[in-house]
Amino acid sequence: MTSTLLIIDDETRLRTLLARVLRLEQYEVLEAESLRTGVALLDKSPEVRVVLLDVRLPDGNGIEAVAKIKAAHPAVEVLLLTAYGTIPDSVLAMKNGAFDYLVKGDDNDRIVTVVSKALEKAQLQARVRELEEQVAGALFSLDDIQGTSPEIVRARDLARRVAQTDTTVLLIGETGTGKELFAQAIHRESSRRAKTFLAINCGAFSRELLESELFGHRAGSFTGATKDKQGLFEEANGGTLFLDEIGELSADLQAKLLRVLETQEFLRVGDTRPTKVNVRILAATNRDLLKESQAGTFRPDLYYRLSVFQIGLPPLRERPGDLPLLAEGLARTLSARLRIPFREIEPAFLRQLSGHSWPGNIRELRNVIERALILNENGVLKAESLPFSLSPGQAPAGDSYDLATLERVHIQRVLQHTHGNKTEAARLLGIGLTTLYRKIEEHQLTVR
Repeated sequence: MTSTLLIIDDETRLRTLLARVLRLEQYEVLEAESLRTGVALLDKSPEVRVVLLDVRLPDGNGIEAVAKIKAAHPAVEVLLLTAYGTIPDSVLAMKNGAFDYLVKGDDNDRIVTVVSKALEKAQLQARVRELEEQVAGALFSLDDIQGTSPEIVRARDLARRVAQTDTTVLLIGETGTGKELFAQAIHRESSRRAKTFLAINCGAFSRELLESELFGHRAGSFTGATKDKQGLFEEANGGTLFLDEIGELSADLQAKLLRVLETQEFLRVGDTRPTKVNVRILAATNRDLLKESQAGTFRPDLYYRLSVFQIGLPPLRERPGDLPLLAEGLARTLSARLRIPFREIEPAFLRQLSGHSWPGNIRELRNVIERALILNENGVLKAESLPFSLSPGQAPAGDSYDLATLERVHIQRVLQHTHGNKTEAARLLGIGLTTLYRKIEEHQLTVR
């Protein structure tokens, strides 16, 4: 693809000659005779990657203009051209963000080479920005969180208000209510959006492994630690770390987390020198941490530090009016991901959804919609594609409706759906991996 350059110089003869040389190098070249004309041309020419700017122009100083150009177009590189090069000018030019400072006549043989290097840097910056936008686009925004019920509208409003700050947020709600989606949306709406967003389920690891995952370790600190490892706090430096199921943290890890929140520093496993970080913490729980802190099973000081700003997410049963909107939104999203056609949802399908209590909340609804899409015909979701738990008159094996049987059958079906992948099954069920292993043993389930 042809690369575009812009030359801003009031010396017509020199500007024309330089443009001809650069065009011979297969560059597209735009020309302007004044700073005002050049900046206006740059503003309406997003394809420009490098600007060659004269220092002395009839309507401005090029060295001063560099900072303004870089502020408006950070991915554009600026080369300053001058007939009177001085060391103070070159230092100020580089400080203002210029890629290089060239003296006309003396550096003519360098111009093509320097333009090529500046272009490489500009293209790399453009690519990095594109990737950052793709990453940000992969995260949910607050506009992606659907629903018109007063409870969800209030939760969205609170999230939008707190997003622009660095305040720690505690998301409270039942399993499957969308706490991680809210965390992603808060990060995406924040000033840290271009930085890393990482999430970890604190209930899915043993105490020792979770400590290493969060804080990292030094080589030799324990058996199997053959080299230094960065933890999630270091990897998320400058960005956001989401701690799901925060109530599962052991007492000693609660103390380490409290230190990070208060000092923004921590010790790697096996280290004696603290590591400094700048990380925003978002946490979530489906437990009553206030009661647990009063009972002594969760540190009160950590609870109050985490709960500076709380957002409660309503269970799906308390927002039945949002079901049709959520079902259609999930159907369209999943149909694109699964490459399965979707046209509409039958009224009977929606009626049966509205008669369900949704103990698994939106995560359960998502699984139901995914199953229905796989079984649909001609892009229409019909009531016949709903599982027995949502279909009146259909019962599990043995006509048993007791909770233990329903749980056993549901877990077995999820394990079959994931082809025995326990990590994925635990994710779909919204429980920790250790909890899933306990359930498998308790119900004597067969895992292939």
